Amino acid sequence: MATKSPPIQTIPVIIGPTAGGKTALSVELAHRFAQRDGVPGEVISADSIQIYRRLDIGSAKPTEEERRGVAHHLLDIVEPTEPYSVDRWLREANEAVADIRSRGATPIVVGGTHLYIKAFLEGLFEGPAPDPALREELAALPSEERRAELERVDPAAAGRIHPNDQRRTIRALEVFRQTGVPLSEHQSQWDRGERRSDAMPVALLWPSALINGRINARVKQMVEQGLVEESRALWESGDLDTQAGEALGYKQLAAHFRGEMPMDKAIEKIRIETRRFAKNQRTWLRRLVGFATASDRVTVYTAGKCDSSAAPRACPIDAESCPQEAWPEAVLEALAR
Repeated sequence: MATKSPPIQTIPVIIGPTAGGKTALSVELAHRFAQRDGVPGEVISADSIQIYRRLDIGSAKPTEEERRGVAHHLLDIVEPTEPYSVDRWLREANEAVADIRSRGATPIVVGGTHLYIKAFLEGLFEGPAPDPALREELAALPSEERRAELERVDPAAAGRIHPNDQRRTIRALEVFRQTGVPLSEHQSQWDRGERRSDAMPVALLWPSALINGRINARVKQMVEQGLVEESRALWESGDLDTQAGEALGYKQLAAHFRGEMPMDKAIEKIRIETRRFAKNQRTWLRRLVGFATASDRVTVYTAGKCDSSAAPRACPIDAESCPQEAWPEAVLEALAR
């Protein structure tokens, strides 16, 4: 009788723009591990919104039907009013990896939130501990004054942080005032860190025109599935008054509920901001694996074939030309290299 091969220990880390098919690939890959090893893979979510209970439709949280019996970790773990940080996620993700491996299964990380992914692959930037008094002082400043200070002391961070993102603005100023070194400089040193050896990025590469079409279709589907009703219930209960309320979709609809814009404009803003978010994700892809579209590198998986010398510790998939049903086999081939 043939013996089963041992579970693959390299962790596939599936990344790509929102609406790009990451969830479906992670679930199918888990089933492929079951066929190959006799033990199904288990999925670890790297999404900073899917951690929240009741933020389901707007976060594209996989339904029970979409999970197809595959175990998922780090979904629905905190209330929307509960603070949650990347360092807590990283700790709990590594605990999940150890737990999954202890049962002879292969972890599959999928996200979502590229800061989580970067922390998982390269470790966490250990900034100074929060200073509540300093944060209170910074929060009391007029937003224009905070923004001007950030542009003066850390123009690189100002270029990345949206003027309306007060939480990240305050953190950047807090780090500078505590250390005298710009946050962007700390992060550039972090960027030079070593990548963990037991993980392989799986990058789904989409051209902007195609992914934008998929995003528009997803927003339409979310509205049809009840996004407005879900958001209204969260808003009325006060669950969108905290960090969770900054999430795409919920933030724009909360503005509508407050009477700041009509419904059609709120939904259009969801589409626009989600497309912008996907563009930022493409930038993250470029930083994480060195390229963000198939045109950046010709040696990517197209019909399930790849020049393994091109990216020995990554699996780039051209999502436009490689059929979706071939993606899992491309990942298995890359893991076997």
